[in-house]
Amino acid sequence: MQSKVRPVVICGGNGSRLWPASRPTYPKQFISLLGDRSLLQATLNRLRHITDEKPMMVANFWHRFLIKHQMEEIGLRDFELVLELEGRNTAPAIALAAFTMRGDKGDPILLVLPSDHFIGDAEALAAAVEKGAELADAGYLVTFGIKPERAETGYGYIKTGAPIGGSSTGLAIERFIEKPNVATAREYVRSPDYLWNSGMFMFRASRYLEELQKFRPDIYAAVEKSVRLGQWDQEAFLCDGASFLETPEDSIDYAVMEKTERAAVIPLSADWTDVGSWQAVWEVLPQDNNGNALQGDAFVLDSTDCLVQSQSRAVALLGVQDLVVVETRDAVLITSRHQAQRVKDMVQLLKDQKRGEATEHRLVHRPWGTYDSLDNGPRFQVKHIVVNPGATLSLQKHHHRAEHWIVVRGTAEVTCDDKSFILTENQSTYIPLGATHRLSNPGKIPLEVIEVQSGTYLGEDDIVRFKDSYGRIPLEKVL
Repeated sequence: MQSKVRPVVICGGNGSRLWPASRPTYPKQFISLLGDRSLLQATLNRLRHITDEKPMMVANFWHRFLIKHQMEEIGLRDFELVLELEGRNTAPAIALAAFTMRGDKGDPILLVLPSDHFIGDAEALAAAVEKGAELADAGYLVTFGIKPERAETGYGYIKTGAPIGGSSTGLAIERFIEKPNVATAREYVRSPDYLWNSGMFMFRASRYLEELQKFRPDIYAAVEKSVRLGQWDQEAFLCDGASFLETPEDSIDYAVMEKTERAAVIPLSADWTDVGSWQAVWEVLPQDNNGNALQGDAFVLDSTDCLVQSQSRAVALLGVQDLVVVETRDAVLITSRHQAQRVKDMVQLLKDQKRGEATEHRLVHRPWGTYDSLDNGPRFQVKHIVVNPGATLSLQKHHHRAEHWIVVRGTAEVTCDDKSFILTENQSTYIPLGATHRLSNPGKIPLEVIEVQSGTYLGEDDIVRFKDSYGRIPLEKVL
């Protein structure tokens, strides 16, 4: 490519239609839904075949260390991370990336990709990006349209116009179309003039900002201020939280692409799906001779066209068809494949009933490792804590709870007030209420600890941090 292409990966989605596997605290882009790697990791690996430029990820403030851990797993250390305190849809997220790349970083062509899509043909994507770069270099705002394979009602569509400049590189966009009904979608599939809207884009950073300022000056001004008042913290850029929370929500389609006179589309056939429902997951996964896609400890007998995903126990299906069964440690979803788009309605029902399962997993990821809440009741809670080799929890204290730690694997270095000591397997210690304490793993294997909490209040917000190796800062400092 003649022009420098900088990848921008948008990581802010919450994937509510893939509940219970995907939840806001650990959404679908971080989950290994379709293989050994997460969707985000697969996206970054795919980019290595397209450009040598380091990627920039725009992500939720709370997913910072999760992304860093996933990048370490695939050996990607040269990247930039821009953090938004709360999602404001794609138009502001892309503006964050564009503003941070201005000035001494030149004016690169941005290749904007969602972090949670599946693309089976990476070579076809690379060829389409090559064509898109030519149009972006000429000042166009480019999107990629997928040649439809079926009458899909879950996607938006693009009606194409004439070739741009008389070439076959790209097509003008006549109009964008919202998700159609079945009859209309069937008409679109039969016509050569309609493409699925993929949500992937290319343009120069300056061109996007020019069009955003023209059509949505309110978004432009709010994001510009949040970047101007923001700061780099280690490898991440923290935009000014108060300014960014004033930013109106809007998608790039509504804010810019449907209004600009310089929109173009590159047709693309690359075995693409946005992995937006369990139906889409079933379509991508390998299936047995009866059309069943099975993940985990799953068994089927006399059943056809089912998807089963098991995370923690055996799941067996007998004499059924067209079912989706997703089992996690704390929730089970059972639905028809043909109702898979409505899973978000179930999530909303759980939210209305203030159920924690709507947003949080039982297994919680932290910069130092994970914890799993095994049991709880009035005045007690039991957790399984895993601390990665060389990692350490913050130096902290609690106002409302005491803790018992039992080491079941590995070696623990414990600080409790003015004492520091080592615990090995089958040894334990007591952390009194109000004591300043810290847990570290000085070993080379994961440290596993059973923690028993007791007290009048056991919420995660009962933490006063004094020192933290990961630079975690209180929310009020972001604001």
